[in-house]
Amino acid sequence: MIWQDLVFLAGSVFSIFCLAPTLRDMDARVPLATSLPSMTIGWVYAMTFFSLGMTFSGLGSLAAGAMWSLIAVLRSPSSNGPQLTRRDELVLFVNDVRRWFGSVRSGSHVDERYVLE
Repeated sequence: MIWQDLVFLAGSVFSIFCLAPTLRDMDARVPLATSLPSMTIGWVYAMTFFSLGMTFSGLGSLAAGAMWSLIAVLRSPSSNGPQLTRRDELVLFVNDVRRWFGSVRSGSHVDERYVLE
């Protein structure tokens, strides 16, 4: 084990302790524009640390990403429009991201996606 693994783990554990009050506060409202990128960064860091053999850092980043996921689902503000649950909003966002990645992988142009067949 290298010492950097423990340093990154300590940073992740500290961030989890800092995020815990937000998760416990029923009145907290964290915009999805904040929580979703932070969640994604946590998961990307986790995969990166695991690929480098830094298991403890990977687990810490995975836990931090999971904490941000819970905040995104449970503490995002509701919109003034049609009332979707926070989970529905997250599912719609994930579906949009999948659709976008699918169109990028297929190489379709923007014009082709909006042409009626």
